[in-house]
Amino acid sequence: MDSAQLASVGIFSGLSKDELRKLAQWADSVSVDAGYELAKEGQFAHEFFVIEDGAAEVTQSGERIAELGPGDFFGEIGLLETERRTATVTATTPMQLIVMFQREFKQMEQELPAVATRIRSAIRARLGD
Repeated sequence: MDSAQLASVGIFSGLSKDELRKLAQWADSVSVDAGYELAKEGQFAHEFFVIEDGAAEVTQSGERIAELGPGDFFGEIGLLETERRTATVTATTPMQLIVMFQREFKQMEQELPAVATRIRSAIRARLGD
């Protein structure tokens, strides 16, 4: 993954070039088609996603609860808090995403605490804490 690509994503903005280079080693870029289910409520969580381009719908218990777009991220609650997905996320358009698997996400959390703090703040906001 290209570190310059990461620099344009809100949650990673403000990181140094060295931090972005390190983060780029742990992340991959993936493309999915509209209709692709990225996360399924109740299943074990293995990835963290950041949307570069495209849109997705978030449903919980079959009800639409949110629409996500560029700069939004998801999957962090399952990795850090619950071990299981708290909602289903389905691509509503073709999408380009940054993905980080659980092992790399945990490494990022240890080595780049500024990013981990931003993600944990987002979790608190989403869970209403």
